[in-house]
Amino acid sequence: MVRTEAAIARRARRQHEAHIEGFTLVELLVVLAIIALVATLATPQVLRYLGSAKTNAAKAQIRNVESALELYYIDNARYPTTDEGLSALMIAPKGATGWTGPYLKGSGGLDDPWGKPYQYELSADGSAVKVRTLGRDGSGGGTGEDQDLTN
Repeated sequence: MVRTEAAIARRARRQHEAHIEGFTLVELLVVLAIIALVATLATPQVLRYLGSAKTNAAKAQIRNVESALELYYIDNARYPTTDEGLSALMIAPKGATGWTGPYLKGSGGLDDPWGKPYQYELSADGSAVKVRTLGRDGSGGGTGEDQDLTN
């Protein structure tokens, strides 16, 4: 009798395992539709944050370049000329006898988050510098990611 009960239990277990099923096609399509809906709603918000992150990164990079220019000024008693540009922070220009650079880590600090080089300009009297980016669009003016940023 024990054998019969064990055999019945094994058979019931096999039948139960045979009835385990996966997801139906309709269930999978419903899940995919929900995922697509969530992605559609979330994507614009994520892209908006990405844009503001690049603008904030550009502001921080401009402050870093400005600090590096101040260090250059302390060492050389002058700012780099407009012709020397920001590359003077990485490679010693001719006549910069006090140069102790590089003043920036890596050359990535010379390009804005959109991959364009920062613009540099020394005032006529040599007492002030201007570092700027034209934003994502690369042209003057604009708002949001396209706005011009300067120190």
